[in-house]
Amino acid sequence: MRTEEIRKELFALRDEGYRAFQSKLIPTVAPGRMIGVRTPELRRFAKELFRSGAAEDFLLELPHAYFDEDQLHAFLLSEEKDLARCLEGVSRFLPYIDNWATCDQLSPRVFSRRRRELLPPIRAWIASGETYSVRFGVGMLMQHFLDADFDPSFPETVAAIRSEEYYVRMMVAWYFATALAKQYDAVLPFLEKRRLDLWTHNKAIRKAIESRRITPEQKEYLRSLKE
Repeated sequence: MRTEEIRKELFALRDEGYRAFQSKLIPTVAPGRMIGVRTPELRRFAKELFRSGAAEDFLLELPHAYFDEDQLHAFLLSEEKDLARCLEGVSRFLPYIDNWATCDQLSPRVFSRRRRELLPPIRAWIASGETYSVRFGVGMLMQHFLDADFDPSFPETVAAIRSEEYYVRMMVAWYFATALAKQYDAVLPFLEKRRLDLWTHNKAIRKAIESRRITPEQKEYLRSLKE
Protein backbone atom coordinates (compact mmCIF):
# COMPACT_ATOMS: atom_id res chain seq x y z
CA MET A 1 0.00 0.00 0.00
CA ARG A 2 1.46 3.35 -1.04
CA THR A 3 1.70 6.36 1.26
CA GLU A 4 -1.16 8.12 -0.52
CA GLU A 5 -3.52 5.24 0.25
CA ILE A 6 -2.38 5.02 3.87
CA ARG A 7 -2.74 8.77 4.26
CA LYS A 8 -6.31 8.59 3.03
CA GLU A 9 -7.05 5.98 5.70
CA LEU A 10 -5.45 8.15 8.37
CA PHE A 11 -7.51 11.20 7.44
CA ALA A 12 -10.63 9.04 7.69
CA LEU A 13 -9.68 8.41 11.34
CA ARG A 14 -9.07 12.08 12.12
CA ASP A 15 -10.23 13.54 15.46
CA GLU A 16 -9.97 17.36 15.44
CA GLY A 17 -10.26 17.66 19.21
CA TYR A 18 -7.45 15.20 19.73
CA ARG A 19 -5.36 17.00 17.11
CA ALA A 20 -5.65 20.28 19.04
CA PHE A 21 -4.79 18.54 22.32
CA GLN A 22 -1.80 16.75 20.81
CA SER A 23 -0.40 19.92 19.25
CA LYS A 24 0.03 21.43 22.71
CA LEU A 25 1.90 18.38 24.00
CA ILE A 26 4.39 18.16 21.13
CA PRO A 27 5.68 21.68 20.40
CA THR A 28 8.44 20.59 18.03
CA VAL A 29 5.87 19.42 15.47
CA ALA A 30 4.08 22.07 13.39
CA PRO A 31 0.29 21.83 13.85
CA GLY A 32 -0.09 21.51 10.08
CA ARG A 33 1.79 18.21 10.22
CA MET A 34 -0.74 16.66 12.60
CA ILE A 35 -3.74 14.73 11.32
CA GLY A 36 -5.14 13.89 14.76
CA VAL A 37 -5.43 10.09 14.87
CA ARG A 38 -5.67 8.64 18.36
CA THR A 39 -2.90 6.26 19.41
CA PRO A 40 -5.10 3.13 19.83
CA GLU A 41 -6.36 3.63 16.26
CA LEU A 42 -2.82 3.99 14.96
CA ARG A 43 -1.72 0.83 16.78
CA ARG A 44 -4.69 -1.09 15.41
CA PHE A 45 -3.98 0.13 11.87
CA ALA A 46 -0.29 -0.76 12.23
CA LYS A 47 -1.12 -4.32 13.29
CA GLU A 48 -3.50 -4.66 10.36
CA LEU A 49 -0.96 -3.38 7.86
CA PHE A 50 1.86 -5.49 9.30
CA ARG A 51 -0.16 -8.72 9.23
CA SER A 52 -1.19 -8.10 5.62
CA GLY A 53 2.34 -7.18 4.50
CA ALA A 54 0.93 -4.02 2.95
CA ALA A 55 3.33 -1.54 4.53
CA GLU A 56 6.63 -2.36 2.78
CA ASP A 57 6.50 0.58 0.36
CA PHE A 58 5.34 2.98 3.07
CA LEU A 59 8.30 2.09 5.30
CA LEU A 60 10.72 2.99 2.51
CA GLU A 61 9.07 6.30 1.62
CA LEU A 62 10.89 8.69 3.96
CA PRO A 63 10.51 11.37 5.12
CA HIS A 64 6.80 11.30 5.83
CA ALA A 65 4.71 14.44 5.49
CA TYR A 66 2.66 13.94 8.66
CA PHE A 67 3.36 13.27 12.32
CA ASP A 68 0.72 10.53 12.34
CA GLU A 69 2.58 8.78 9.51
CA ASP A 70 5.72 8.88 11.64
CA GLN A 71 3.75 7.40 14.53
CA LEU A 72 2.39 4.67 12.28
CA HIS A 73 5.93 3.97 11.07
CA ALA A 74 7.12 3.57 14.68
CA PHE A 75 4.29 1.17 15.51
CA LEU A 76 4.97 -0.86 12.37
CA LEU A 77 8.64 -1.24 13.29
CA SER A 78 7.58 -2.26 16.79
CA GLU A 79 5.70 -5.21 15.24
CA GLU A 80 8.74 -6.52 13.31
CA LYS A 81 9.83 -9.93 14.62
CA ASP A 82 13.11 -10.28 12.74
CA LEU A 83 15.88 -8.50 14.65
CA ALA A 84 18.10 -7.72 11.67
CA ARG A 85 15.22 -6.28 9.66
CA CYS A 86 14.03 -4.34 12.67
CA LEU A 87 17.44 -2.81 13.39
CA GLU A 88 17.84 -1.87 9.75
CA GLY A 89 14.43 -0.21 9.76
CA VAL A 90 15.05 1.62 13.05
CA SER A 91 18.42 2.97 11.90
CA ARG A 92 16.84 4.16 8.65
CA PHE A 93 13.98 5.85 10.47
CA LEU A 94 15.74 7.51 13.44
CA PRO A 95 17.24 10.45 11.47
CA TYR A 96 13.72 11.50 10.48
CA ILE A 97 12.26 11.56 14.00
CA ASP A 98 11.68 15.13 15.17
CA ASN A 99 9.75 14.77 18.42
CA TRP A 100 9.77 13.01 21.78
CA ALA A 101 6.49 11.13 21.24
CA THR A 102 7.53 9.21 18.14
CA CYS A 103 10.95 8.57 19.68
CA ASP A 104 9.53 7.18 22.92
CA GLN A 105 6.77 5.13 21.30
CA LEU A 106 9.23 3.34 19.04
CA SER A 107 9.67 0.19 21.11
CA PRO A 108 10.22 -2.98 19.06
CA ARG A 109 9.07 -6.11 20.86
CA VAL A 110 11.89 -8.18 19.41
CA PHE A 111 14.42 -6.10 21.36
CA SER A 112 13.30 -7.61 24.66
CA ARG A 113 14.16 -11.10 23.38
CA ARG A 114 17.56 -10.19 21.92
CA ARG A 115 18.92 -7.66 24.43
CA ARG A 116 22.63 -8.38 24.18
CA GLU A 117 22.61 -7.89 20.42
CA LEU A 118 21.24 -4.40 21.01
CA LEU A 119 24.33 -3.05 22.73
CA PRO A 120 26.43 -2.18 19.62
CA PRO A 121 23.58 -0.26 17.92
CA ILE A 122 22.70 1.45 21.22
CA ARG A 123 26.27 2.69 21.52
CA ALA A 124 26.16 3.91 17.92
CA TRP A 125 22.87 5.76 18.47
CA ILE A 126 24.21 7.48 21.59
CA ALA A 127 27.46 8.41 19.84
CA SER A 128 25.63 9.86 16.83
CA GLY A 129 25.05 13.25 18.43
CA GLU A 130 21.60 13.38 16.79
CA THR A 131 19.00 14.48 19.35
CA TYR A 132 16.43 11.75 18.93
CA SER A 133 18.91 9.00 18.12
CA VAL A 134 20.68 9.76 21.41
CA ARG A 135 17.36 9.92 23.25
CA PHE A 136 16.30 6.61 21.74
CA GLY A 137 19.58 4.94 22.67
CA VAL A 138 19.33 6.06 26.29
CA GLY A 139 15.68 5.00 26.32
CA MET A 140 16.65 1.51 25.19
CA LEU A 141 19.26 1.26 27.96
CA MET A 142 16.59 2.34 30.43
CA GLN A 143 13.99 -0.09 29.11
CA HIS A 144 16.15 -3.18 28.68
CA PHE A 145 19.25 -2.86 30.88
CA LEU A 146 18.22 -1.82 34.39
CA ASP A 147 17.20 -5.24 35.64
CA ALA A 148 18.95 -8.60 35.24
CA ASP A 149 21.17 -7.36 32.40
CA PHE A 150 22.33 -4.24 34.25
CA ASP A 151 26.03 -3.39 34.13
CA PRO A 152 27.74 -0.38 35.80
CA SER A 153 29.21 0.59 32.43
CA PHE A 154 25.73 1.56 31.20
CA PRO A 155 25.17 4.52 33.56
CA GLU A 156 28.80 5.48 32.82
CA THR A 157 27.83 5.75 29.15
CA VAL A 158 24.77 7.87 29.93
CA ALA A 159 26.60 10.11 32.41
CA ALA A 160 29.20 10.92 29.75
CA ILE A 161 26.57 12.45 27.45
CA ARG A 162 26.85 16.22 27.16
CA SER A 163 24.13 18.01 25.24
CA GLU A 164 22.30 21.32 25.27
CA GLU A 165 19.24 19.65 23.77
CA TYR A 166 16.31 19.65 26.19
CA TYR A 167 14.94 16.30 25.01
CA VAL A 168 18.32 14.61 25.48
CA ARG A 169 18.85 16.06 28.94
CA MET A 170 15.33 15.08 30.00
CA MET A 171 15.93 11.50 28.91
CA VAL A 172 19.24 11.37 30.80
CA ALA A 173 17.43 12.64 33.91
CA TRP A 174 14.65 10.10 33.40
CA TYR A 175 17.24 7.33 33.00
CA PHE A 176 18.96 8.16 36.29
CA ALA A 177 15.68 8.57 38.18
CA THR A 178 14.57 5.14 36.96
CA ALA A 179 18.01 3.66 37.63
CA LEU A 180 17.83 4.92 41.22
CA ALA A 181 14.56 3.04 41.64
CA LYS A 182 16.03 -0.18 40.27
CA GLN A 183 19.78 -0.05 41.00
CA TYR A 184 20.01 2.47 43.83
CA ASP A 185 23.37 1.50 45.34
CA ALA A 186 25.11 1.24 41.97
CA VAL A 187 23.74 4.52 40.62
CA LEU A 188 23.75 6.78 43.68
CA PRO A 189 27.50 7.61 43.38
CA PHE A 190 26.83 9.33 40.04
CA LEU A 191 24.79 11.91 41.94
CA GLU A 192 27.01 12.02 45.01
CA LYS A 193 30.03 12.73 42.79
CA ARG A 194 28.12 15.26 40.64
CA ARG A 195 28.74 13.34 37.42
CA LEU A 196 25.87 15.06 35.58
CA ASP A 197 25.50 18.67 34.55
CA LEU A 198 23.70 20.76 37.17
CA TRP A 199 20.31 20.95 35.42
CA THR A 200 20.19 17.21 34.71
CA HIS A 201 21.46 16.39 38.20
CA ASN A 202 18.62 18.32 39.85
CA LYS A 203 16.00 17.07 37.39
CA ALA A 204 17.01 13.44 38.00
CA ILE A 205 16.69 13.94 41.76
CA ARG A 206 13.32 15.64 41.38
CA LYS A 207 11.95 12.81 39.21
CA ALA A 208 13.34 10.18 41.61
CA ILE A 209 11.71 11.88 44.59
CA GLU A 210 8.37 11.76 42.76
CA SER A 211 8.71 7.97 42.30
CA ARG A 212 6.79 5.56 44.52
CA ARG A 213 9.63 3.08 44.09
CA ILE A 214 12.04 5.25 46.08
CA THR A 215 11.81 4.86 49.87
CA PRO A 216 11.17 7.86 52.15
CA GLU A 217 14.69 7.49 53.57
CA GLN A 218 16.21 7.47 50.09
CA LYS A 219 14.16 10.53 49.10
CA GLU A 220 15.37 12.43 52.14
CA TYR A 221 18.98 11.71 51.27
CA LEU A 222 18.47 12.60 47.62
CA ARG A 223 17.01 15.97 48.65
CA SER A 224 20.28 16.69 50.43
CA LEU A 225 22.14 16.21 47.14
CA LYS A 226 20.20 18.89 45.25
CA GLU A 227 22.10 22.04 44.36
